Amino acid sequence: MLDVLPELLTRTWDDITSGRHAPLSFRFILQPAVAAFFAYRAGRQDARDGRPLYMWALVRDRTQRKALLREGWQHIGKVFIVAIVMDAIYQVISVHWLYPGEAVMVAVVLAVLPYLVFRSLVNRILGRRPHA
Repeated sequence: MLDVLPELLTRTWDDITSGRHAPLSFRFILQPAVAAFFAYRAGRQDARDGRPLYMWALVRDRTQRKALLREGWQHIGKVFIVAIVMDAIYQVISVHWLYPGEAVMVAVVLAVLPYLVFRSLVNRILGRRPHA
């Protein structure tokens, strides 16, 4: 199993980096942009409510972790699923095969990571502004 992991990661990275000019390449802009939109809304609300950074609270606050994950999934779940479907379509078109694990990894990179980072950044930036 461990000898397959480097091949999987290498193929995934190659597909991500070489897919910029491939069919469905708009997913590299569209999915992070939609994730950023939802993250902005949630981060703005976090700042208004005086909540801590989302990623920080997710890691540190065991009592709220489940609720935070549920809230985050409600925001990003549809984008994540669309990212998986789009990557599956891309794989079928370009490599004529379907790698489900790779589709999940690409969805995490294109949808979940931008959401996590952007939500925390928005909270940090807007949380520092004085309230009207």
